[in-house]
Amino acid sequence: MNQTITIELIAQKESERILSLDVMRGIVLCGILLMNINGFGLYNSYSDPTVEGGSTGLNLYTWIMTNMLFEGTMRALFSLLFGVGMFMFLDRLLKKGAGIKAADIYFRRITWLLVFGLIHGYLLLWTGEILYQYALMGFLVYSFRSMAPKFLIATAIVLFSIGTMWLYVNYTDTKKWMADLEEVKVFESEGKELTKELKSAKANWEAYEEKRSPEAIQEYNDEMHKGYFSVVAHLAPENFDTDTLWPYKYDVWDVLSMMLIGMALFKWRVLTGEKPISLYLAMAGIGYSIGLLINYYELNLILEDNFSLISQSKSMITYFWGRVFVAMGHVGLIMLFCKAPILGWLKSSIAAVGKMALTNYLMHSVICMIIFTGVGFGLFGELERYELLYVVFGIWIFQLILSPIWLRYFHYGPAEWLWRNLSYRKIHGFRKMPVQTL
Repeated sequence: MNQTITIELIAQKESERILSLDVMRGIVLCGILLMNINGFGLYNSYSDPTVEGGSTGLNLYTWIMTNMLFEGTMRALFSLLFGVGMFMFLDRLLKKGAGIKAADIYFRRITWLLVFGLIHGYLLLWTGEILYQYALMGFLVYSFRSMAPKFLIATAIVLFSIGTMWLYVNYTDTKKWMADLEEVKVFESEGKELTKELKSAKANWEAYEEKRSPEAIQEYNDEMHKGYFSVVAHLAPENFDTDTLWPYKYDVWDVLSMMLIGMALFKWRVLTGEKPISLYLAMAGIGYSIGLLINYYELNLILEDNFSLISQSKSMITYFWGRVFVAMGHVGLIMLFCKAPILGWLKSSIAAVGKMALTNYLMHSVICMIIFTGVGFGLFGELERYELLYVVFGIWIFQLILSPIWLRYFHYGPAEWLWRNLSYRKIHGFRKMPVQTL
């Protein structure tokens, strides 16, 4: 065979899939909507249900359930799978002899993902979009591709530790702020003039309270009920803040760390479902035992102080450790599900959702744009937190039905097909040809 391997053959080989990864990707995609739906349908209520959407009864139980099991962990697993996907993509190219073209295709693929992320955030109206951040971290993760698994894990632990220190500094700043506010009360009660520092603390608190006022909430909701271009303009500053703040303040510790763990677990063949059941049982048992204990501690801090700013800030100190252990518990449980000889039809449907992960992720935003903004039904701010779950379940069912049907007739989801064409600069076959029988 000719030693010159064409890009067409490499692309054809990429169609080889690992079922466990597709199932995990499908489950994680469904799980991440459980958290994102709060941003789609409510104002500033992702982590604080007292702002809007209800914080008692079913709404409180919904918040507790999602924060114990899904907050941060779904994003962690999404990051983990992205790291695996990019490593597999590059590794296959290199093994097929693509040489320097492998890097060319890889970075072109990442660059287009960055463009997709900007389009997703600004034009599909999702301020919590993650593709832009994944693209930026994807440029960094390239340098770690040849690192041994144990060093990948060690690097991730270092990143978690730095992130923890950063969150601790945030807590001490918040604690100092609260102390300054108490001093403001003393000064004002005694008729003393506030110092420059105390004036700043008071002004920042008033701005914080203003954003949570009924008037501000109603004004925001009214903006979300307007037409498409008005909502684009309304959310543009929020998207800009996310794209400029998150990459350096959170993503290196939050996203890159999990990408490295994903590559390590893949190299150890944990994510391919090849390890014994005992290992996955241990992952689930240890991961959930430690992770849920940490999450329970964090929730108690918040609930006992009625969602105060200081309690939320303090609970974040252990955030990275709780999410990573629960995420490992999820990995163990998902792998056990993949290995179990049951519910084959469900695995197949979930895997189809995973194969079309990019399309289905973008579809979340399109559907929610129609449901919640003035583009469609204008239900932003109209549903309670627990009622948002009905929207989630409806989207799950729709995608679990649509995805396998789509893949029966097409090789890829529309977004995956477009991304592939842009990456290789070549038009790939889209529709499956009918099998001819004699």
